[in-house]
Amino acid sequence: MSTNAEKLYALISKDPDKKNNLFKTALTNPKSALQKICEIGDENNLKVSKEEVIEYLSTLDDLATKLWLIKVRGGL
Repeated sequence: MSTNAEKLYALISKDPDKKNNLFKTALTNPKSALQKICEIGDENNLKVSKEEVIEYLSTLDDLATKLWLIKVRGGL
């Protein structure tokens, strides 16, 4: 069963503009990017919490995502 976080990730991945804008935001303000991800979820009737997004993204085998998550948590 897919979670809303997984569905939202797939939706954002298919939209180059959303993906690029989130990437740019994440570089300078990762917590703001996390908030924006939740807002995109609200706009698309895929409600997610910040914790759900972090939990889902931590399951991905993607170094860039893992580094971003460390930054979101205040580690870098």
